Amino acid sequence: MTGEQMATLQPALRQHLESFQDCFCRKVTFGYLETYVVGLMSDIKRKSVEPIALAAGVPARTLQEFLSSFRWDQGRAERRLHGMVADRHNRGDAIGVIDASGHHKQGDKTPGVQRQWCGETGKIDNCVVGQHLLYTDNDSTNPFGCVLCSDLFLPESWDTDVDRREEAKIPDWLHYRPKWEISLEQVRRAIGDGVRFKYLVFDEDYGSIPNFWFGLDAMGQWGIGEVRSNFLCWATEPAYRSLRTEHAPHEVRHLISHSPVFYGQAWREVTIKDTTRGPQRWRYKAARVQLTNTPEGKNAPTDRRYWLIVAQSLDTKEIKYFVSNAPESVPVLELLRVAFGRWHIEKWFERAKQEAGFGDFEVRIYDGLIRHWLCSSMAMYFLSEQTQRLRGEKSADHAGAGCRRGQHAGGEDMEDLAAILAGHRADSPVPAVA
Repeated sequence: MTGEQMATLQPALRQHLESFQDCFCRKVTFGYLETYVVGLMSDIKRKSVEPIALAAGVPARTLQEFLSSFRWDQGRAERRLHGMVADRHNRGDAIGVIDASGHHKQGDKTPGVQRQWCGETGKIDNCVVGQHLLYTDNDSTNPFGCVLCSDLFLPESWDTDVDRREEAKIPDWLHYRPKWEISLEQVRRAIGDGVRFKYLVFDEDYGSIPNFWFGLDAMGQWGIGEVRSNFLCWATEPAYRSLRTEHAPHEVRHLISHSPVFYGQAWREVTIKDTTRGPQRWRYKAARVQLTNTPEGKNAPTDRRYWLIVAQSLDTKEIKYFVSNAPESVPVLELLRVAFGRWHIEKWFERAKQEAGFGDFEVRIYDGLIRHWLCSSMAMYFLSEQTQRLRGEKSADHAGAGCRRGQHAGGEDMEDLAAILAGHRADSPVPAVA
């Protein structure tokens, strides 16, 4: 990367943040935004308030108040971020990824913290769970990706604990909701602000909920996601709507073996590109099925049909089941490539979290948590946009400028850019505000 390119980064960051200036009531408060965002992108080990304040020469209490109590409109800032994505990075094949991320925490004061599944540690642990909506323009050679929405998953134990709610200043309107309901609301917010997705992708925690699919249907939004092996549906419409076993829906793992719609098909093979593990070989079958249209009643099939795809790895024999509400005219291969592409995008997210301090929050107030995630999203947006710009300036034969990196949504290049930003700031510390 040239010295001229490095010299453009600092003004570009300032210009990026100025897009959010009208979200702040006072100029001095807006000044702390740059302090905090630059701190999140710096090379300090722990990117929480106190280390950032120490590096910037700002009182830690002041930066804590910037997150928790200073007046600024985080809702408007999120809408502004959505507008920037819609205006600058809109593509017809853009993908949204729905992801719940657990952040391991000590103690019991962080809003929403309790023992629950934590993806960060891979076990039941003391953590905070954030529900996130990610975006990628899905460009195969020069991709852009960012976080659109981040919301707190509030456990039921917190929802009913008046003292903890008051201490953490949980808003009166915020209550326990299943993650799939939060994700649908996030998609509505993003679409309402002009962001468009060709597909949404997600795991079985969302795909296995019929009402989640009906929510996507109501928005006219296509999705492709995994379902659990005991997910219920009909491969052929039942002759009668009754509770008798012969007319009931079947688990997808049984349909594959016992329904002529599936066992009458020949397996087809496909190779999925994966640059971390090499090409992955899968075989698959697919058919149109009907879901159950009521969560509690198992005898009422939906009027519309959905894709059910079973895929088996030829290398590991692992079996995955996917459902999609895309039309029958959409090729199954397209759906599979989108579905398997989710892991590349989530890997980008993991790397971006490391470069922008997404999980490094140490807060006790709800607004502080949401604002930390929002500031980190601003940082990730900037890193991804500049990575895309600088990668686009590389010659075609530059190492890393081709399709191989595109498969990972720019994660490696983002790491390079963050390191250069840190080095470029070596002689000019994190800016403080007088």
